[in-house]
Amino acid sequence: MLRGAGAGLRIPALHARVSASVLPSAAMSDILILYYSRGGSVAALARQIARGVEEVPGMQARLRSVPPVAPVTAVAAPPEPDEGAPYVERSDLASCAGLVLGSPTRFGNMAAPLKHFIDGLGAEWASGTLVGKPAAVFTSTATQHGGQESTLLSMLLPLLHHGMLVLGLPFTEERLGSTRSGGTPYGASHVAGPQDDPALSEDEKHLARALGRRVAAIARRLEG
Repeated sequence: MLRGAGAGLRIPALHARVSASVLPSAAMSDILILYYSRGGSVAALARQIARGVEEVPGMQARLRSVPPVAPVTAVAAPPEPDEGAPYVERSDLASCAGLVLGSPTRFGNMAAPLKHFIDGLGAEWASGTLVGKPAAVFTSTATQHGGQESTLLSMLLPLLHHGMLVLGLPFTEERLGSTRSGGTPYGASHVAGPQDDPALSEDEKHLARALGRRVAAIARRLEG
């Protein structure tokens, strides 16, 4: 089941039904999809990645977001956002079997809220919380050449420092070679255009789901 997706989200069942008698022993592992989204594009990609995760038996998606930051914080962020995925907690990192990070681009780099959260993970780095877990990234830009690949690479760097197993999209995904919108070998992406349109193209949806499946499938293999 999809976790933390917001009250209005409904995702069709992706697996065959199992009898109630086997449910207690059917342990599910979580892939944490952690993102910051302002205009809705990154959140839309996150939901498609979640669909891909849940196409892998035994795996489920856990959607989480990071709160915005400001130069001067007068009031603490609320414990839960008004809409969308709940804010991430440190325990989400410890319990997940894999991690997918998402952010819009900010001058060819990840957005400040996500960077702020990652910069505070010194304790997790020191304890090896994320070592050996698969990871991937996704982004959205206003233009085709607005910094998608550099933004994706900027998000991969801290994941390498945390000892994660970095994954991308291989060119065996045929749409990666034919897309005229988003989609890169470094991760899933969306071109929102000057009006910041969050609607994804069919290629972008397909490649986002493929990324989710890939992370989940590798996590499943690593679990043995």
